[in-house]
Amino acid sequence: MSSKSKVNSRLYVKAVFTGYRRSHRIQHENTALLKIDGVQNQQDAHFYLGKRCAFVYRAKNKTAIAGRKEKKANHLRVIWGKVTRPHGNSGAVRAQFRRNLPSKAIGRRVRVMLYPSNI
Repeated sequence: MSSKSKVNSRLYVKAVFTGYRRSHRIQHENTALLKIDGVQNQQDAHFYLGKRCAFVYRAKNKTAIAGRKEKKANHLRVIWGKVTRPHGNSGAVRAQFRRNLPSKAIGRRVRVMLYPSNI
């Protein structure tokens, strides 16, 4: 066994896709609402504005994606987006994705990356 201990370092924070931005009667599928772990108020949510977010899911068919280091085909797909603004006073944020998130994704994990950095 090696003397070096393996350090797990994530470059993202876990979030949950809670639903779409909506009013009383209609919903806007082009804007997703995310609840980020550890964010309890609007001031904490301001740190994440402009950060990239990714919804990682598994598809039925394997595909090889151009530009990937490993050329092996796999089932993973990613929909990329960006945190745009806070939503409400309890720390939720709004995010817009390149393709709208499917409704199957409600309640599933989204990764909020810690880049680009504003510090």
